[in-house]
Amino acid sequence: MTKEKWGGHLAILTTNLIFGFNTPIAKTIVPEWISPYGLTSIRMVFAALVFWGISLFTAQERVTKKDLFILFWGGVFGLIGAQLSFANALRFTSPVNISIIAAMTPIAVMLLAALVLKEPISWKKAIGVTIGASGALLIILCSSHEQTGKGSLIGNLLCIVNVITYAIYLVITRPISQRYSPVTLMKWMFLFAAIIAIPLGIRELPEARMFSTEAGWHIWWRLAYVVIIATGIAYILVPMALKRIRPTTASMYNNVQPIVASAIAIFIGQDIFTWDKPLAALMVFSGVYLVTQSKAKDDERLTDKP
Repeated sequence: MTKEKWGGHLAILTTNLIFGFNTPIAKTIVPEWISPYGLTSIRMVFAALVFWGISLFTAQERVTKKDLFILFWGGVFGLIGAQLSFANALRFTSPVNISIIAAMTPIAVMLLAALVLKEPISWKKAIGVTIGASGALLIILCSSHEQTGKGSLIGNLLCIVNVITYAIYLVITRPISQRYSPVTLMKWMFLFAAIIAIPLGIRELPEARMFSTEAGWHIWWRLAYVVIIATGIAYILVPMALKRIRPTTASMYNNVQPIVASAIAIFIGQDIFTWDKPLAALMVFSGVYLVTQSKAKDDERLTDKP
């Protein structure tokens, strides 16, 4: 493996470690201290200001209208869609459930690539998809019998939306990640996302407990982690990784999230250990393994070369 590839793997690993910590941390402030729409608005606006500020001190790149169109949809799916569904899922379901379902991202990427890019699906991949989907279905069905009932079911369905929108983001932005710097990509995507997010959350921000005298520093540092580290830093690492490795390879690292998020959530009492969670995780991981290890002849052309 080349040094450049190692850099791509390290970038996406760091991203998923950040996301793994982000899930239980964000759960402590949503919706008690701030609404999902308010949090999403803050994340998008803050990141847009930061990346446009950074761009003033970097080389200016001219982005074509066609690529701006792609960046717009990257912002819609990867930022607004993924982060809004994530924030709303926090209201209804546990960090463990969110992270386990998020591990299905490689499967979603594979299916999307087959649908859009006409990439072949081998029997091994088909079996992997079935097993992985069954694991997610187990989490969803078991959640419908928990005390949170319908709410938890809605939350897990929102997790599925999060997986799909993030997978779309990875697939459609990979080609342009080869042509522009991460700062250029992020400043445009977050600008488009901020324009969409502001009307959604601006009315709710004045009413958020986050901005009342009740909120102490322990609340503010959690918001800072979500906004600065899990948004600004994590998202700039994604195009850095996609410049060096394929979306399917990058999505495999989503398996780190359930391990980190589950350990933290159970440790701090946000969730409890039940029989369905490790079984569902095993099914999802097994499905992902089969999908990513498939050696169909037609897949041989899909190397990690940019």
